[in-house]
Amino acid sequence: MNNPEMNMKFMQIAMKHLPEGKKFLDEKGIELNMEDLQPMLELLVNVMSEAYELGKEETK
Repeated sequence: MNNPEMNMKFMQIAMKHLPEGKKFLDEKGIELNMEDLQPMLELLVNVMSEAYELGKEETK
């Protein structure tokens, strides 16, 4: 799926959960800045997009 509007919604969801993920990494002693976290956010958006498409297919 290459829907910019949906990708923006997915990015907003990922950003909402970013503090929880960052806290988890910090507790493990893994320090990352926003530049380092960008690829992880993109990965989360890809996962959400794929899950969304799978859900759409299963409802057909």
